[in-house]
Amino acid sequence: MKRLSRDQIAARVAQDIPEGAYVNLGIGLPTKVANYLPTDRDIFLQSENGLLGMGPAPAPGDEDWELINAGKQAVTLLAGGCFFHHADSFAMMRGGHIDICVLGAFQVSVKGDLANWHTGEAGAIPAVGGAMDLAIGAKQTFVMMDLLTKQGESKLVDLCTYPLTGLGCVSRIYSDLAVIDVGPFGARVVEMVDGLAIDELRRLTGVAIDSAA
Repeated sequence: MKRLSRDQIAARVAQDIPEGAYVNLGIGLPTKVANYLPTDRDIFLQSENGLLGMGPAPAPGDEDWELINAGKQAVTLLAGGCFFHHADSFAMMRGGHIDICVLGAFQVSVKGDLANWHTGEAGAIPAVGGAMDLAIGAKQTFVMMDLLTKQGESKLVDLCTYPLTGLGCVSRIYSDLAVIDVGPFGARVVEMVDGLAIDELRRLTGVAIDSAA
């Protein structure tokens, strides 16, 4: 069994973004998706700091540090891209104008609840950012994450124990071991890495996961 790299996870997410979609990529791992979007599809990337028409990361040495995403990473601007006020950006996010947002997570429940802004631990720095606005405002929320913590604990859980970002907002998880749909029906595996069986996936996560077949 070979886990997917973070770039491979990003490439897998990019496959599922349809023609004409307006998409927000969250800070961190989700920003990698921009580098793998199919060139034959018109997909519009929005950044919460006030940018629509964001392109992939620039080549090393070609960065323009006045052109950055919400995570302060240098980005490119595609032809026809535009800039606007932060308040207008959040109006887009809250008003249902974003088709898909891609976020990271500390935990996701089998019902699609999301916890990604605070672990609740003493000394941890909470960082909501625009995640709550996206989670409730976007038409679909995808999550990218390693399925297990460094300690081997599952991030896919029956019930989130960390402070929640949104209830029932996540529809699909893209992880290093499997793609899993979540929602009112529970968790259902879409695909797994080669060499991983459904019983082993259930053992690793400790939750009930249905097979798509």
